Amino acid sequence: MIDRLAMFMALAREKHFGRAAESLGITQPTLSSAIRALEDQLGVQLVRRGSRFQGLTPEGERVLGWARRIVADARAMQAEMLASRKGVSGRLRIGVIPTAMPRIAELTGPFLRRHPNAGVSILSRSSDEIRDQIEALELDAGVTYLDSEHLGRVQSLPLFRETYCLIDRSELDGPVDWAETATRPLCLLTPDMQNRRIVTRHLVEAGADAAPRVESTSMLAILSHVATGDWAAILPKALARGLPLPPGVRARDLTGDGHVVGLVVARREPHPPLVEALIRIVSSIDTFDR
Repeated sequence: MIDRLAMFMALAREKHFGRAAESLGITQPTLSSAIRALEDQLGVQLVRRGSRFQGLTPEGERVLGWARRIVADARAMQAEMLASRKGVSGRLRIGVIPTAMPRIAELTGPFLRRHPNAGVSILSRSSDEIRDQIEALELDAGVTYLDSEHLGRVQSLPLFRETYCLIDRSELDGPVDWAETATRPLCLLTPDMQNRRIVTRHLVEAGADAAPRVESTSMLAILSHVATGDWAAILPKALARGLPLPPGVRARDLTGDGHVVGLVVARREPHPPLVEALIRIVSSIDTFDR
């Protein structure tokens, strides 16, 4: 049943029999047969079928929740037994919001030094993707905002406070407030990024029009506009310091307390060995300004 539940989870994720089968490395008839066998085993229809995948039935939605818990427990048990023989090993999948990327090595560096048989896959994800992919068992952990939007059913540990700066060609020095920043022609991240939604709230609170003429998912695109001298940007301080700024462009601190960024993992006990090891690292390192 566990294998069939994992196949069912893949189908729910891909919403297409062919793509789900490809992601599992099996044929589409094998997947279809497994789903029908699972339906027979449970005595309910899980998938609406037509000429193509049409979604899950209400029973299928309920089974999906059970499937995620059962498969997660089975994988955690297997990982724990392996760790009892060989120590912590395997590959940890971490989804990280783009603005936290400059600091992620402060977490993964100590983890990798302490566990030489483990590896990490660091994946750039939005906060919404991190929440959804942890729930779907596609990520083991995430680094995201803790104090702004709904996180889902997760355990969280604070890492650092994200503060912001204004990036432009101004000759002025010293801190700048949001009201003054709002008067500048801004180039910002796209609205699907939580950082942009945070920035928008600050601008609205300062009485500004939060609809910039230039939006991008690319930091390089944003900086290329700032380099012309016609645009300004609002970036997290750690990101601004980690990027090579164009000649003549400077960063000025924005006033305010910022927002907490931290580690999130699925709320469950016991955690898989890789996740438990990462939690211990967060508790032991002192490089983050918690």
